[in-house]
Amino acid sequence: MTDTAFAPSFGPLERLISKAWWAIFLRGLAAIAFGVVAFAWPGISLLSLIFLYGVYAIGDGLTALIAAFTSAKGSQRVWYILGGLVSIAAGVVTFAWPGLTGVTLVVLIGVWSIVRGLTEIAAGVALRKIIPNEWLFILGGFLSILFGLALCAMPAAGALGLLWWIATWAIAFGLILVVWALRLRSLVR
Repeated sequence: MTDTAFAPSFGPLERLISKAWWAIFLRGLAAIAFGVVAFAWPGISLLSLIFLYGVYAIGDGLTALIAAFTSAKGSQRVWYILGGLVSIAAGVVTFAWPGLTGVTLVVLIGVWSIVRGLTEIAAGVALRKIIPNEWLFILGGFLSILFGLALCAMPAAGALGLLWWIATWAIAFGLILVVWALRLRSLVR
């Protein structure tokens, strides 16, 4: 027998989410499966990561170009265009030679991060009189440079390390989703 005096009261959003517990559960299982596959077959996972990076780099470049032509002015536009073209070039190279080794991809990501970080710093300096908190943009540029230098310094460790971090995150996040879904399920009953 349950005591309803202490049962939580739910609004429409909470009821909808609790009724969809099974979708959250499946999402958690999918994340766990992805993580396990990434650990079990790192070669296939690395190739998938290569293609995912290519898509990301091209998308990043396109959004930088859109920003350059829709909102940037003067010298800001040049830095956005340069950053966008570097990102698109990195994505195209990734798709043109998908047989690149994981080590080469990590160096490519490292160099891209360094160049992109430099363009972010330059854009942040150019924007300092236009937007508040431009230091966050500059800080992001410095972090991109540090990330790129670390990858270039240890590319072999970087390739496998990136893959294992992603796999570990997927399993941990998947477990959290599964537990959350099961708790939501108990509220529906």
